[in-house]
Amino acid sequence: MTQDELKALVGQAALAYVVPGSIVGVGTGSTVNCFIDALATMKDQIRGAVSSSVKSTERLQALGIPVFDANEVESIPVYIDGADEIDHSGCMVKGGGAALTREKIVADLAERFICIADESKLVPVMGRFPLPVEVIPMAAAQVARRFAATYGGTGTVREGVVTDNGNLILDVRGLQITDPLAMEAEVNQWPGVVTVGIFGRHKAKVCLLGTPQGVKTLAF
Repeated sequence: MTQDELKALVGQAALAYVVPGSIVGVGTGSTVNCFIDALATMKDQIRGAVSSSVKSTERLQALGIPVFDANEVESIPVYIDGADEIDHSGCMVKGGGAALTREKIVADLAERFICIADESKLVPVMGRFPLPVEVIPMAAAQVARRFAATYGGTGTVREGVVTDNGNLILDVRGLQITDPLAMEAEVNQWPGVVTVGIFGRHKAKVCLLGTPQGVKTLAF
């Protein structure tokens, strides 16, 4: 199976976790696009969605799925999103699509985070994928220096990318994220950091992993 076929497989499988009559949290990225397309087949069974990015909002609306502002919603049963990396405890690295802050906001509204990914995203220790960090533009160089001094990581500004919030993405390479919760808590305190792309506090409860043998369900 190709990677695109695996993404379509897990996108379809995620429909089983959608609560009828509810508002669904919807993430961002190519795997989530497969889920959005699948969700359109049952759009009459849900109230709508809360989206983590402008791109996902546009795709949902184009398919006739109502999109609610996060401020209109007190809680949602599930948030369905992909990951750039996920470890065996359900912690994730996210932000390859530059939507990490809004993704974390929607995840915070949700009772359960359902991660959809292909099997290449499951890793023993996160850090192979560069860690995205959304930063206020004037803080980018200082945050990069702090990563080098604290964790030995090399941070570079992602070229040509401005987030939906008007900020920059710093991609940090050379990390071994052995304690995701501790690193998440530490980096989020640094001046100028909007949020770090470690999802430890908002980790996945379930991961639907696309494999050539079908969808493998991991529960954390």
